[in-house]
Amino acid sequence: MPSATSGFTLYGDAPGAGADADPHDVGHSVVELPTGRIELAHPLDALDRIYRLNFGKDGTEPPYWAQPWPSGIELASVVARRDVGGARVLELGCGLALPSLAAAQGGARVLATDHAPGALAFAAHNAERNGIRLEVARCDWSDPWSAVAGAPWDLVLAADVLYDHGSLVALADLLPQLVRGTGEVWIADQDRPPAREFLDACRQWATVSTIDTAHPEVRVHRLRRRDC
Repeated sequence: MPSATSGFTLYGDAPGAGADADPHDVGHSVVELPTGRIELAHPLDALDRIYRLNFGKDGTEPPYWAQPWPSGIELASVVARRDVGGARVLELGCGLALPSLAAAQGGARVLATDHAPGALAFAAHNAERNGIRLEVARCDWSDPWSAVAGAPWDLVLAADVLYDHGSLVALADLLPQLVRGTGEVWIADQDRPPAREFLDACRQWATVSTIDTAHPEVRVHRLRRRDC
């Protein structure tokens, strides 16, 4: 993706972002989707921060949300190719919110959620920068009031969330509470080992099909309730 640096610093000013959101020097990438282009703001130092914290010993969670990863780009592309006009859409672990932006650009009513204050700030900024309307809210999967309160959703989106065994238990418990009837869950992943275990658990309540993407390592898993 082509990108260009910008000359400003973004702070955690989104609803629920809180005063503890770190400032970041901001760069921009342009993502071309079937519904149009999206300018995506992201921290310039994201990969460096992730690397340093991965190998640190202070227990600080690396800001995985801060990088535009292939799974998020491919999920946004899949969303942009579907008719989501008028749908109520929830994104879990939104990070920079590219899939949410694609859904809102296609006419959906979108709530983008994340537990990280910085992610919420960037999600809100990206929506404003692109002239796209969506809502943002903090959501911890162990206390997911913002997600459950709006249920049932027509479509639940998530990208690159299937890597931590501890959080997958909470996510597997949460998803059946979010969709009813013909509602669906679309999860993009780079075929990490925990994903297989997670999808096996989800088959207790959902049928699972897989959508190939333009990226050779990214798949979008489509979950639909068995009782619909």
